[in-house]
Amino acid sequence: MIKFAQAVRIASGSIGSAKLRSALTTLGIVIGVAAVVVNASLGASFNQFFTDEISSVGSNFIIAASKQPNLFFDNEYNLMKNTPGITGVSPRKTMSGDLTYLSETKSVNVAGINEDFQEIQGLQMEKGTFLSDKDSFAAVLGYNIANEEFSKKISHRSTVKIAFRQEDGTLVTKSFKVKGVLKDSEPTVVSQDSDYDLTVFIPISTMNEMIGEKDYGAFLAMADSPEKVRDISDEVDRRLARNFGVPEREIGDEDSKPYYVFNQEEVLEQTGIIGDALNSFLLALALISLLVGSIGIMNIMLVTVTERTREIGIMKSVGYSNSNILSLFLLESVMVSLFGGIVGTVIGGLGAYALESALDLPPVFPLKLIEIGIVISILVGITAGLYPARKAARMNPVDALRYE
Repeated sequence: MIKFAQAVRIASGSIGSAKLRSALTTLGIVIGVAAVVVNASLGASFNQFFTDEISSVGSNFIIAASKQPNLFFDNEYNLMKNTPGITGVSPRKTMSGDLTYLSETKSVNVAGINEDFQEIQGLQMEKGTFLSDKDSFAAVLGYNIANEEFSKKISHRSTVKIAFRQEDGTLVTKSFKVKGVLKDSEPTVVSQDSDYDLTVFIPISTMNEMIGEKDYGAFLAMADSPEKVRDISDEVDRRLARNFGVPEREIGDEDSKPYYVFNQEEVLEQTGIIGDALNSFLLALALISLLVGSIGIMNIMLVTVTERTREIGIMKSVGYSNSNILSLFLLESVMVSLFGGIVGTVIGGLGAYALESALDLPPVFPLKLIEIGIVISILVGITAGLYPARKAARMNPVDALRYE
């Protein structure tokens, strides 16, 4: 039985005798493994990005939104607030309004909410404080509203006017004291109001008073723990269904309810499905590159076997067994592939970091990708080299020695 160290020396000598060919063969594996590593890392980054985006919307949130006007009132608010496990509830109603500061007027998005909204949505203050349930004609401005939309910046002690147009065309205008300004933030993929930097927040009781309405468009609630958010969300759904006369057997049918309820865990699951699908697509593309690289190894190894036919005959004539020949050629294939895998993993890691930085994604490089890159390269080497190695091992020594 040939010793492993001797087999490595022989395989290394064979690889070194055809440096350009070996390099070109290795290149296919480098590209294939690098593509796998890059795409796997990108997939993990996208999943982390979706998770971060959803977490930035709020903590353990549950949202109940009406499908029709005049559905949610104080009764439904109290129903949600008194649901076990709910630590905070904010009604929410959004509409367009005119914001006037000094002599300048802009059309803005206005959200009517209560004091729980800040904690539920995880909003941070740049200046001043957020609204409290004791406030009436007070407002909190999004960062861009206060700092960029008007010719002069709006301070958190300024007075502004907000005007709404009622259904009959009447324009209702009231003065508001700016109580605070939100910190600059990026819009999220799941934000319900598009961009809070471009939103003005006022007490929802004041908004309804100005527009002559009493209903709420939606409720945002917070569960007391992430582990219970689904169960608490289901309980909210059951309570609302009973409230609106929806039979228990039809609670699972979204079309039978005049509202819909969803929670943070469900959104995470949906984005996880999207992330996994994207990851699978990227890996499929990478595996095509890897397949091309493995075919390249097989072709080169077949050429190598043909070129070394006389050498194989000599080796067999001096006592090398079929298993020795098989091991030598298989080892050569694995060494070429393993080297390509190591280089490909390093290049893939650097490439993934560069792409994630360029796309403004969180840099994620699971250490298991190093193991995956090396294992894949070894498997490719064995798979691609097995047929040529068996062909070499099965050669008749007499025919091999006669080969020209």
